[in-house]
Amino acid sequence: MTGTRDPAEAAGPANQGFLSAVRELVPLIAAALVLAVVIKSFLIQAFFIPSASMEPTLQPGDRILVCRICTAVSRVGQGDVVVFTDPAPGPDADRGVAGAFLHWLGEGLGVARPEHDDFIKRVAALSGDTWEIDRGRLFVNGRRVDEPYLAIEEDTRSFGPEVVPDGMLFVLGDNRTHSGDSRWPPPAGLGYVPEDDVIGEAFVIAWPPGRIGGLA
Repeated sequence: MTGTRDPAEAAGPANQGFLSAVRELVPLIAAALVLAVVIKSFLIQAFFIPSASMEPTLQPGDRILVCRICTAVSRVGQGDVVVFTDPAPGPDADRGVAGAFLHWLGEGLGVARPEHDDFIKRVAALSGDTWEIDRGRLFVNGRRVDEPYLAIEEDTRSFGPEVVPDGMLFVLGDNRTHSGDSRWPPPAGLGYVPEDDVIGEAFVIAWPPGRIGGLA
């Protein structure tokens, strides 16, 4: 007489194989998530350009890569294009401990919007420098700065002279007629930017394909 088997019994080896695969996959996924958070938090982070304030260097829709570790191991220099957090942020949302951790994790994975807006500008003068804009021409410590990256539309306004406060940066957009930057205090502009608020230095346009290349 031919014996019979319970369907659950027959499926046993298949179920065990599936569970074994899941057990092996979970640590790999967890390690990949941790690696992604570490890379984005400490090494390289991608950013989206939403506005025209840095044209023609950067255009709306560009995706750039920012070196976070670069500004950790060396000081920001004049002419660097940097991303920084809002110098005058609003209050943080009250998410509680668990909610704050999940939001931080989501930011690290790129699936949650940052708590505060980030900005991208070019460093025009450093802490202790004296800057002046004379009819659109930038002078730092009495010497005119060559700016071949500026937009074609010329800004002929004058500002300064002023001394950059200690621990601060004076930043400008390349598209001067359409940039709220360090020439004005908030809310019209950004005012001086604390060096500690710098996230990293932008070094390459990664998207779209026709614009891939390094930043000058």
